[in-house]
Amino acid sequence: MSEPTVADTRRLNSKPQDLTDAYGPPSNFLEIDVFNPQTIGVGRTRYTTYELRMRTNLPIFKMKDSCVRRRYSDFEWLKNELERDSKIVVPPLPGKALKRQLPFRGDEGIFEESFIEERRVGLEQFINKIAGHPLAQNERCLHMFLQEETIDRNYVPGKPQ
Repeated sequence: MSEPTVADTRRLNSKPQDLTDAYGPPSNFLEIDVFNPQTIGVGRTRYTTYELRMRTNLPIFKMKDSCVRRRYSDFEWLKNELERDSKIVVPPLPGKALKRQLPFRGDEGIFEESFIEERRVGLEQFINKIAGHPLAQNERCLHMFLQEETIDRNYVPGKPQ
């Protein structure tokens, strides 16, 4: 009979970390901030837009720093495109808040500061989950959403160019 094997529990020898390693830029990073909400228009044509700033060193993105403005319906468009054309599970968007859109409310409804901030946080979590997914990073719709001023809704799905 052979002897039972014992797991080797010694630590791997790693090189000591110097200041350049500790405080230098990360090897791969992708940061997306959703900020600066602005409400535009009056009455029934009123809507809120959010600024999206992306910084990355991932080679798949043609621009390493970009800033665009998007509204909630643009996030819905991205979600629908990814669900239709990709193989990834797309996380949910923050809710539509239908009750807040009813007329004759005593408050500002979907234009109230607390709601806009809550939605901003939800949109930031959504876009960071999506953009962090390796398969989503190969989708042209994500690149267009993050890096192009206007979204071409007639684009041909596929890999970014």
